[in-house]
Amino acid sequence: MQWRRRHCCTHAAKLLYLLSLLGLLVFLVHQVWLPKLSGTPWWRGYPVVYGGTVLHTTKNKWNSSAAHAVWRFGNVPQQPFRAEATIGSSERHNGSFHRGDTSFENNLTANTSQSQEGAHNATLTHGPFPYIIDEPGKCAEDRPAPFLVLLIATEARQVEARNAIRQTWGNESVFPSLGFIRLFLLGKKEGEQGLLQQKMLESESRRHHDIIQQDFLDSYKNLTIKTLMGMNWVAMHCPKASYVMKTDSDMFVNTEYLIYKLLRPDLKPRKDYFTGNNMRGFAPNRNQNSKWYMPPELYPGDKYPTFCSGTGYVFSGDLAGKIYRTSLRVRRLHLEDVFVGICLAKLQIEPTPPPNGFLFNHWRVSYSSCKYSHLITSHGFHPNELLKYWHHLQSNKHNACISTFKERTGRAHPRRPNRDKQARLLQH
Repeated sequence: MQWRRRHCCTHAAKLLYLLSLLGLLVFLVHQVWLPKLSGTPWWRGYPVVYGGTVLHTTKNKWNSSAAHAVWRFGNVPQQPFRAEATIGSSERHNGSFHRGDTSFENNLTANTSQSQEGAHNATLTHGPFPYIIDEPGKCAEDRPAPFLVLLIATEARQVEARNAIRQTWGNESVFPSLGFIRLFLLGKKEGEQGLLQQKMLESESRRHHDIIQQDFLDSYKNLTIKTLMGMNWVAMHCPKASYVMKTDSDMFVNTEYLIYKLLRPDLKPRKDYFTGNNMRGFAPNRNQNSKWYMPPELYPGDKYPTFCSGTGYVFSGDLAGKIYRTSLRVRRLHLEDVFVGICLAKLQIEPTPPPNGFLFNHWRVSYSSCKYSHLITSHGFHPNELLKYWHHLQSNKHNACISTFKERTGRAHPRRPNRDKQARLLQH
């Protein structure tokens, strides 16, 4: 009898084990494999591109923090799509842009009228918006062409972020022999607060000479205009630059790894090169309540061409002018990185995948000196955090992974020194 009871218990345990395995298999199929089999990317909750009515967040395989696994353009509340009016004036020779009505929807007809200017051999102008702050001598002809130009999208109020970048990954004095240029990209804010911010910004510009600003409304909807301003500046004033990186002011960028491991100054600069966190085969977000909503009348296609996350992408200097000229013949979209991807598709240039998928991150990677010595971008940093982690990485970069291992083993045995001390006392 006792033997039969044990036998039944054994069979019951095996049955429970098999059922748990089956449950786990069903869960994995629904969470990971099923989207792949149906042709939908496994990160289908990606808010910029997924067309579902509910936005999901998915734990990324490179990062254990699900809270930072969503592509975040900035701390902007969710809102339906609407055009953002700009406050710039038109170019003298082109009547397509007018003060107060140069929204993305109103700009659509302007792109058609500019098709002649969009030819690859056309003479570049500064674009439809006049400069308020400019640095045309930043890349003077009497200086060697820079190896890397950093274009950093920011807003006037983000003074602390800009100062932190100047002291860390955007410090121009770190690579003086290569030629390393830092530029912050800004539009203009309205109202009394905007006037106050403008005065402070102009004072900051006189001190650091690293700001370019045009007369358009600085808003999320106009981020495409801001990025095109930077590309246009490079094409006009720094056409011989080897490489350009566009990124944001809340990013951690390992510029040393970017330069010496990915781009490599010892090699001949590449042409028609574009890389970053590659987004391939994504569909427009059709959720009207989403900040990333893409109206079918603006983009009727079912899928976007391959693009790179706007949190950080790198391209060869020759593409700055090509992308800008092409942008004049393409219907403008408010999603800046998607729009740049469409321009690349028009140029028949496919973004190059990075050597590994961990280099460019549009989420925040949990910090360790080992991980951060082998990546290029991580997203979502407060200025104080940026300073803290950057200085820690610099002081540990030659033995980053060894230091991380020692820190982990030290945390695993926090009481060992006390035990050793007690043992010595007992011996005496």
